[in-house]
Amino acid sequence: MCLVTLAFQHHPRYPLIVVANRDEFYDRPTQPAEFWADSPSILAGRDLDAGGTWFGVDRKGNWATVTNTRGGGYYADKSRGGLPTGFLLNEGASEDYFEEVLEEGELYSGFNLLAGSADELLFCTNARGRTQHLNPGIFTLSNDSLDTPWPKSELARARLGLAIEDDELDSEALLAVLGSRKTFPDHLLPDTGLGIEMERSLSSPFIVGPSYGTRCTTVLLIDNKGNIEFAEQNFAQGKPLGKLRQYQFSVD
Repeated sequence: MCLVTLAFQHHPRYPLIVVANRDEFYDRPTQPAEFWADSPSILAGRDLDAGGTWFGVDRKGNWATVTNTRGGGYYADKSRGGLPTGFLLNEGASEDYFEEVLEEGELYSGFNLLAGSADELLFCTNARGRTQHLNPGIFTLSNDSLDTPWPKSELARARLGLAIEDDELDSEALLAVLGSRKTFPDHLLPDTGLGIEMERSLSSPFIVGPSYGTRCTTVLLIDNKGNIEFAEQNFAQGKPLGKLRQYQFSVD
């Protein structure tokens, strides 16, 4: 489970602002964000089980993230973490890559793919076989389709909107946008087939469970001049793990 909120061409200085939480089992081996030795243009964390990523950006200013979907009813072998990686390695048109992904959609368990740059934003899910080109605005994505109004998603949207009211933004301060550990009343929660206790524990933007929870928060900013700021804070059972990882570079 993951949660992403972003502002696309909504801010006067920053055409792209993304804040994302990665939720995962604590014992799943992970490499924190860095430029990859085998693909030096990619800056991303890495799932050491399957080799892909949940969120990444490249030196050209392309970025991508993936979330799984709840209640899909089927499972497949191909790793969803390969989808953002494939986008960042793609040398063709973004829409062509999305169409290729959808053609192979049945090879993956349920997913949402959100990707683009400061100039375009695309979304697809293998629950529906089409690519959406998104207009400027503030969006949220969790483990249902884009902008599904789950309580934590709506809280994330509101908090991002408040956080980006200023002209100057601080990537470190934006980490707090998805930091709420507030759970929501049962009557507001979705029914995705997990049972009410699990729905309750997963209802907060930042999840802390005994074996599963928020593993990292990532902030990505791209400004009008092509300057990129990337910040990632890792966590272990709700407590910061290691120092804040920060990268700044310009679009090639």
